[in-house]
Amino acid sequence: MVDAFSRIIRLGEGVSQTGRLSDAAMRRTIDALRVCATKLARNEVDRARCVATEACRIASNGRDFLRRVESEVGLKIEVLDRETEAGLAVSGCASLIDYRADYVLVFDIGGGSSELIWLDLTKKNGASSGHGKGPGTKPQIRAWTSLPVGVVTLAERFGGHHVTPESFEEMVAHVGSLVRPWESLHGFRALTDGGNVHLLGTSGTVTTVAGIHLGLKRYDRARVDGCWLAMNEIQSVTYALLERSYEERVAEPCIGHERADLVLAGCAILEAILRTWPADRLRVADRGLREGILATLMSEDGVYRAGRRRRRQRSNG
Repeated sequence: MVDAFSRIIRLGEGVSQTGRLSDAAMRRTIDALRVCATKLARNEVDRARCVATEACRIASNGRDFLRRVESEVGLKIEVLDRETEAGLAVSGCASLIDYRADYVLVFDIGGGSSELIWLDLTKKNGASSGHGKGPGTKPQIRAWTSLPVGVVTLAERFGGHHVTPESFEEMVAHVGSLVRPWESLHGFRALTDGGNVHLLGTSGTVTTVAGIHLGLKRYDRARVDGCWLAMNEIQSVTYALLERSYEERVAEPCIGHERADLVLAGCAILEAILRTWPADRLRVADRGLREGILATLMSEDGVYRAGRRRRRQRSNG
């Protein structure tokens, strides 16, 4: 890692109500993208992949906005379909899969959508688990779905500043109603009933929960990325946050002002996932779509070294 930049811009703010990207959200996004374009130029990047996800997928003016970005900022951005987004999320955190498990549920809680992917580690290219199961195995995607709910859309619908136990349960129930048809179709819950399964979460929600659980005075990616959480540890953080006021959430160093009105919506999505598939443990990934894109580009260019990346993981910043 030679350079990085992250800014919460809430591009999808209001889209669930209006169907359009707002002028304010587009201005915030263009300001952030100008920073990205400057960094790309400064580092003399000649190969990149720039993508947009749910907000631009569903907004009626999403494509017009991306044409404006290309004109004003010089970045050509493609809109990912949901299946490609799910696949890249898996690629980005594949090195954190515990290959001793038989099945893994990878999930990515976004702003406007949440991706869920069940991986089957018992097969390798259709063979049984006795033939080389391990980190060199490409996990088989058994099923995936994209739920039309994320932290921004859920907070807009139920409120994010002042969340009561009752409104939190309403959020969990709403997400559960979106999850149930997919679970009914595939019956994955049976895998978690005493099965060798773990969850792998990649999103700001799970990294925030991990940072709070670890008692970090400031967010530290090196301690969060790859850590394991038990279900009771996750729920302990969730319900402790539910007892805090908005101002107290703002004061939490792993949340801050930008996430304080979104964190409990994220926790509600996470809680719905845990109630549907109560596995014993969850691994936290501070990586995902971006790293999936990078790994894919490096693989295409013949410079991808999975083993080397693993050894250097702790020194990345």
